Amino acid sequence: MKDKHGPGFAAAAGSVSAHTIHTDSAGLETGLTTLPGGAPAYFARPQVGESLPVVLVAEEIFGLHEHIRDVARRLAKLGFFAIAPDYLARYGDPMAAPDIDALRAIAAKVPDTEAMAIFDEALAFATGKGADAARAAVIGFCWGGRIAWLYAAHNRALSACVPWYGRLDGSHTAVQPRWPIDIAGEIDVPTLGLYGGDDPSIPRDVIAQMQDRLAAAGAPAEIIVYDDAPHGFFADYRPSYREREAHDAWGRMRAFLRAQGVG
Repeated sequence: MKDKHGPGFAAAAGSVSAHTIHTDSAGLETGLTTLPGGAPAYFARPQVGESLPVVLVAEEIFGLHEHIRDVARRLAKLGFFAIAPDYLARYGDPMAAPDIDALRAIAAKVPDTEAMAIFDEALAFATGKGADAARAAVIGFCWGGRIAWLYAAHNRALSACVPWYGRLDGSHTAVQPRWPIDIAGEIDVPTLGLYGGDDPSIPRDVIAQMQDRLAAAGAPAEIIVYDDAPHGFFADYRPSYREREAHDAWGRMRAFLRAQGVG
């Protein structure tokens, strides 16, 4: 499925749901850019306004498809400079991947150090366009939720971090040596985690371990768990979408960003 705003949805995501939200670009400047290291990035910002707060958007494992672009436009409508870099593109095409296993194979190849550098470049691009680096946050969905945690540990000048159902633990490899649960003691960026309690890919006991490690470290972080929500409960284009939980979590994120001086 395609529309005038972007390339459509990833093939592995399946049929697009009737719940899919489409945000227009009226009043916005939107576009694609290529960051210095070669990664593409989609950005959206209000046409009017200076020194805008920045929200870096870490894409799902499905890549820089229409849902992530729409999230960027939603944020821009709220007054943010939103930018979503495609940190997966160098290692495969998530849009064309036939299934979740193929997507995981792409994601597993991406060095964490490279992903962090790409987000540094995305933030620099936004500030080069006049956005306010002193009011910058990172949010991320699915695999991007993992990246959001890692980027908060990498860039401690951020004002806020909001990971949505990002994996907390997994296989430790040469290119991905650490997971959020390993760096809980390094989190000093205010962080709000939004997770589903009915998500077998992120068991409740692992979430509890993460909460314990954050508390032991005195990290300014909270994880909210929606008991009956599955993985991807915010993904309005998929059957996993849960409207009530998604709306509540979005509202909590907005309030959290405001409380941290972002927006």
